Amino acid sequence: MAKYQNKVYLASPFFSEGQKNRINEVVELLKQNPTIDTDGIFIPEEHQFEAEPFGSFKWQDAVFASDMRQVHKADVVVAILDYQNEEGNPEPDSGTIFEIGAAFENNTPVIMVQFETAHKLNLMLSRSYTAFFNGHEDIQNLKSYDFNDLEQRYTTMEVF
Repeated sequence: MAKYQNKVYLASPFFSEGQKNRINEVVELLKQNPTIDTDGIFIPEEHQFEAEPFGSFKWQDAVFASDMRQVHKADVVVAILDYQNEEGNPEPDSGTIFEIGAAFENNTPVIMVQFETAHKLNLMLSRSYTAFFNGHEDIQNLKSYDFNDLEQRYTTMEVF
């Protein structure tokens, strides 16, 4: 019997080359996972509302509405926490945090991914995930994680 293939909303900043590289790596790993619908990975950067000028009120309204619809339609949200690693900033992107909160409130499982192992994790984030993949080596496990069973994976990171 074929396994159900989950639709994914990929929450992540996409403003720098480093961020885009992290997205590409996570997407490639997810595409190798038999419990993921490879055509059902929603990447917000690929769905910008181009009929209106970037940053305009109408653009903001359309992008926000589309992203929230997709968060609520997803079977699971995979969130990349790394934001400005290259600048030494350990804080996650505020948009990504908002999407995690929207998913949590919607009872959508949240899978967190963090490439930089030295960062601490905020208390609210630490209690809102189903599984946490910490560090480049651990992130490779995304290709074999069962998104149907959603086994709890905790981190021993320091919480603040």
